[in-house]
Amino acid sequence: MSLLPDSTRFTAALAQFDAINAEDPNQDSDAAGRHWPKELLYAYRMSACLDRVAPAAPEALRLAARCQHIRRWAIPRQSFPMTRPGYHQWRNSLKQYHAEQAGQVLAAVGYDAAVIARVQALVQKQQLAQDADVQLLEDVICLVFLEYYFLDFARQHPEEKVIDIVQKTWRKMTPQGHEWALQLPLVPEAQTLVAKALT
Repeated sequence: MSLLPDSTRFTAALAQFDAINAEDPNQDSDAAGRHWPKELLYAYRMSACLDRVAPAAPEALRLAARCQHIRRWAIPRQSFPMTRPGYHQWRNSLKQYHAEQAGQVLAAVGYDAAVIARVQALVQKQQLAQDADVQLLEDVICLVFLEYYFLDFARQHPEEKVIDIVQKTWRKMTPQGHEWALQLPLVPEAQTLVAKALT
């Protein structure tokens, strides 16, 4: 197979990721009330956030951000025990599955083994806290959660659990990530919960 030019190959990979995530049967809505396949909207939000906070991010990181939840609906939470160990088993299975799915797409559009391995390592968040790109991806994941998903989560759980989740999220982030998080346009309800968690 002939290799596509770099920019074309990158664009083709994003298009393939998006086409796969567009198959998500679960729906979500954006701020304008438009309905989207859930993981397609999440992928767009990840890319937009990374572009905003790190516009010079390397190509592998930009690819990883776009495919971080690729075909996530294929392994539902309910397929594992509804316990804390079951939750961790689910998350670990998802990481491996996302990496495999991403690798298939990247190979199909002509990326070499080194790039594929790098994207897979990022998606699986290997060497978190030791690898600056993995840590940046984690910051972006946390920022997207806080900006778009935190309030819905908070309204479904007791305040003490919400505060605990914010504190755990905060511990995963870098000082720069904290600065970015504090600049998010959160509604007052969410701002109050975050403030409680950080005091």
